[in-house]
Amino acid sequence: MSLLTLTAGAPANGGSCVARGDDGRVVFVRYALPGEAVRARVVDQRGSYWHAVAVEILEPASERIESLCPIAGVDGAGCCDMAFADPVALRTIKGEVVANQLQRLGGFAWTGAAEPVGPGGATGWRTRVRLEVGADGRPGFHRYHSAELVTDLRCAQLPAGMLDDLPVDGARVGDQLHVVLDDDGARHVVASGGERRPRVLAGEYAAVQRVGDRRWTLPVTAFWQSHRDAAGVYSQLVTDWAAIEPGATAWDLYGGAGLFAAALAERAGPAGQVVSVDTSRSGARAGRAALADLPQVRFVTDSVRKALSALTGAAAKIEVAVLDPPRAGAGREVVEQVAAAGVPRVIHIGCEAASFARDIGLYLGQGYTVERLRVFDAFPLTHHVECIALLTR
Repeated sequence: MSLLTLTAGAPANGGSCVARGDDGRVVFVRYALPGEAVRARVVDQRGSYWHAVAVEILEPASERIESLCPIAGVDGAGCCDMAFADPVALRTIKGEVVANQLQRLGGFAWTGAAEPVGPGGATGWRTRVRLEVGADGRPGFHRYHSAELVTDLRCAQLPAGMLDDLPVDGARVGDQLHVVLDDDGARHVVASGGERRPRVLAGEYAAVQRVGDRRWTLPVTAFWQSHRDAAGVYSQLVTDWAAIEPGATAWDLYGGAGLFAAALAERAGPAGQVVSVDTSRSGARAGRAALADLPQVRFVTDSVRKALSALTGAAAKIEVAVLDPPRAGAGREVVEQVAAAGVPRVIHIGCEAASFARDIGLYLGQGYTVERLRVFDAFPLTHHVECIALLTR
């Protein structure tokens, strides 16, 4: 592939900066910061846009620092793709990216910066990670968009020692190793892959997660927030923004193990009702056990789209709906179902800026107004963000 000398422009969604070649062609450049002059290696020439990686920084930006992750970079692991940016400056860049996506895809004007999650710093925040076992039997991180593995496991997102002396007996080539450092300080390692049942290599199959005084015990392979402080921060935000009264009825859509269902039910009280919907059976089982003292919570194991078709016909008025969809977002049909149910207050969460922006645009098209919106730097050292909006009508 050819080398280009480029000046990086505005940040783009996905961790690149927009640049233009001498012929005016748009080139998305990774591992560069806005304003930097770089020598970049073109890695993809398909379509009208090219993609490149900065292999030499000719004129560095003031926000550039020595990489905080020893294994990330152009020829390294794909874990910490923004580890070369000052963490405070990176939060500003993330805010600019979200603002651009909201305007372009959602038709909504917003300005701001990403906020830190909890009091911790940019390193050592992750308590859940998934590795792959390579052909040599060693676990590793993938290179960016590659099947190749980096078996140096010193990722800066992880607390010191989390991946030391990983057991691999019982794991096979191609298996996923799920490693969790739970809220009791125990490490659990589970291998999964193929048609075999998950195998516990260290610790237990279930990990303990706590928010406030509540305790969840859920499979290591199930979803839980990866940032050690995220579950508590988001739960408190949902409690504050939901603003529901005793006796209220609420939906927790894409609810997983019921983190937000718990927050809603505690405010709604015994006379209220909360329905939590998710496709994960293991998440629902964990949620029922953790929320056994909250009989006003009902778990439904189904797709949100199918469940809403049944729930929308219920007699009870829904005061608030919380949606925390996967990266692809909720999409048109689900947003239209929520609107058709007459839900006056929606808390929408998104972990991908473009999908989140599209969903916001769909809500606006249904007559909702964005009352509040916050962006969290829930994945430091990376380009990823978590966005949360309160919509009302």
